[in-house]
Amino acid sequence: MAGLDKKYIEMTQTPVPRLVLRLAVPSMISMVVTALYNVVDAAFVGRLSTEATAGIGIAFAYMTFIQAVGFFFGHGSGNFISRALGARHYERAGQMAAVGFFSPLMVGAVAALVGLPLLPRIVVLLGAPPNVVPHACNYLRFILLASPFMMSALTLNNQLRLQGNARFGMVGIVSGAILNIILDPVLIFGLGMGVTGASVATAVSQLFAWAILLRGTMRSEAVHIRFSNFRPSVSVYREIVAGGLPSLFRQAFNCLSAIMLNHAAAHYAPLGHEASSVAAFAVVSRTTMFAFSLILGFAQGFQPVCGYNYGARLYQRVRQAYLFTFSLSFVMLTVLSTLGYIFAPQIISLFRSEDPELIRIGASALRWQCIVFPLCTLATTTGMLLQNIRHTLPATLLSIGRQGLFFIPAILLLPQWLGLAGVEMAQAAADLLTFILTIPFAISINRSLSAKYNPNNVTISQPDNSAI
Repeated sequence: MAGLDKKYIEMTQTPVPRLVLRLAVPSMISMVVTALYNVVDAAFVGRLSTEATAGIGIAFAYMTFIQAVGFFFGHGSGNFISRALGARHYERAGQMAAVGFFSPLMVGAVAALVGLPLLPRIVVLLGAPPNVVPHACNYLRFILLASPFMMSALTLNNQLRLQGNARFGMVGIVSGAILNIILDPVLIFGLGMGVTGASVATAVSQLFAWAILLRGTMRSEAVHIRFSNFRPSVSVYREIVAGGLPSLFRQAFNCLSAIMLNHAAAHYAPLGHEASSVAAFAVVSRTTMFAFSLILGFAQGFQPVCGYNYGARLYQRVRQAYLFTFSLSFVMLTVLSTLGYIFAPQIISLFRSEDPELIRIGASALRWQCIVFPLCTLATTTGMLLQNIRHTLPATLLSIGRQGLFFIPAILLLPQWLGLAGVEMAQAAADLLTFILTIPFAISINRSLSAKYNPNNVTISQPDNSAI
């Protein structure tokens, strides 16, 4: 336990800005590199055809399902582990780590067994036009086979990060991403596998990342994964639901919104340009994901600081970390959004320069997104804080605001009034409304943390059961 005790001292006594930055850098690298190989996938596949690019856009909806499961178990178990370590309940942390690790492996295996025989029907349901269906099937086939390890890898990464061991997670994620980037051109073009090659590259690299992440849990500073600790119970899963429900709902609505966006992009596209429209929004989604991953990684550096210090009842440190994370994230995303707005056509053309219609639609959608994109930082940071300290209902409400409460009505109503332009501006409208929704929650939680702060309570010598 010496390694865990050392980690406790680091997490509760290091100056907050320095600690957040130290933990954020590995998370930012992990998130950016992960997003980068999604972008690279799209760029390489874009050299094949517009239909192939649209195919990986269709597959994006299933990828969000994988993320939903992985983040649900990762955040659900990881948030509990973080608070348990802050309260020095090491045995309970070990049990939660094991249940959180093995559960997504089983869910992923079921998803693969059910999904493979139904693959053509699934891609149609996800919004694939007829000429895109073969490409979407070819890309999803090996992704389905790798689902157990992809889900489990996301869980492991979040568990390690929420323990304050983000650099272990970074090594696994970055290693897998680099392998994917290397394999893409070899399999797609060198071996002539086309879209299937991109799928195999992703599956192999994710399996490789999973193995490295599992190895990272064997370090002295990490909670070890042991099968003997796999003791699932109602109370354990109740804690996972409490900590992971916001992530599950957020990713579930991401999946639903991606499906609805695919259908709307094809339905409202200029006649004969359905594939170009679907591909354009696929490119915009991956581009904005790349920019947002930088901010999400930074905010993830805040989460273990929040969990440890909330578990140790150091509420002023929690509030300080929250305000620091939001302020710096807002500035960073403002800079990125300004660049994205100015260079939107050039950014979109990097993926498929041979299709003017794809570039026109994609540049317009990207510019609408960039106008309000910085506002997303308030909902992201506030939602992570509420989720970490087990305020499940408000955290869940904020998590479904962007892609659920607001995007779904926007994508249903705006195109009816404005046609394809309504599809292009739907996400921007949802982001603005989510920002407005978040303001009272942000004010309330700041007041609550200030009220709990006691200047005489600067450390904790006994475990705090109420915090976990």
